[in-house]
Amino acid sequence: MQQAPHPILVPLNFPSYPFRLQEKEGKLYIFDELRKKQLLCTPEEWVRQHLVQYMISQKGYPRGLVRIEGGLSVNERTRRSDVVFYDSHGKEQLLAECKSPRVAINDRVFAQIAMYNLQYRARFLLVTNGLDHYCCEMDYQRHTYRFLDDIPPFVSAQGNF
Repeated sequence: MQQAPHPILVPLNFPSYPFRLQEKEGKLYIFDELRKKQLLCTPEEWVRQHLVQYMISQKGYPRGLVRIEGGLSVNERTRRSDVVFYDSHGKEQLLAECKSPRVAINDRVFAQIAMYNLQYRARFLLVTNGLDHYCCEMDYQRHTYRFLDDIPPFVSAQGNF
């Protein structure tokens, strides 16, 4: 009889990747290839690991230009951004916020990433719960943004793609 998959390992709207999963003491862990360590595989981590692999393998972002769970200060409180993807000059190109597949992408999620982006000023903002992905390009001169049809590929600098 086939064993049911772990409840965290829900299919996402990303390609499947050969993650290194391990169960210890009743908890599921996933190996983070960038940070080189086992992490508790929460629903949000499951989405984050898929996003990072997708951005590297399908969108061409170099591994060395990805920062996971970077610290930042928002209203004098310490926060952690989920993933920042940099351009070849070290400028924040894309800021991503990952949520559990059970969390709806709504105005609160956009408000969270917008608040984080006050510090980063990334060109692109991406929010995903692994099922739905929303990406927008910021226009700081006009104080506007526009939603994109797809997640942008890596560009070596702040130029157009």
